[in-house]
Amino acid sequence: MNRREFLEKSGCGMGCLITASTESEPQNPPAKPPQYKMDIEIFEARQDTWCHKKGDKFEYPKDMAKICPWLMGSMHDMLILLQRGTTLPWRYEKTPYEKVIDPNGITTEYVRCPDPTANLVAKITRTKVG
Repeated sequence: MNRREFLEKSGCGMGCLITASTESEPQNPPAKPPQYKMDIEIFEARQDTWCHKKGDKFEYPKDMAKICPWLMGSMHDMLILLQRGTTLPWRYEKTPYEKVIDPNGITTEYVRCPDPTANLVAKITRTKVG
């Protein structure tokens, strides 16, 4: 049994992808994914914190080396998701962290640093460009 037959019979759904990609009909190129500008602002921080102050601003990915590794580690997956166009549905309504979710413009997300002494929250703002 060849690979295509195996995948078609296995029910994993990959057989149709292989068949579709090997047919001789011309295919439309995939649509270009949207491009985003990503900004990070320190939304909340203790007055005496050692790393970041409330209001500090950073651009992603340009300023990543300027961000505390603990905060960067907690933001990493969220940044990747947002950069790829994912929008997480929860809104944190009626809290200081209420999100903006606009599929045609700006989306925000909040991430807390795992350092228990920092009380540090970053606000990530994704803006659609182009």
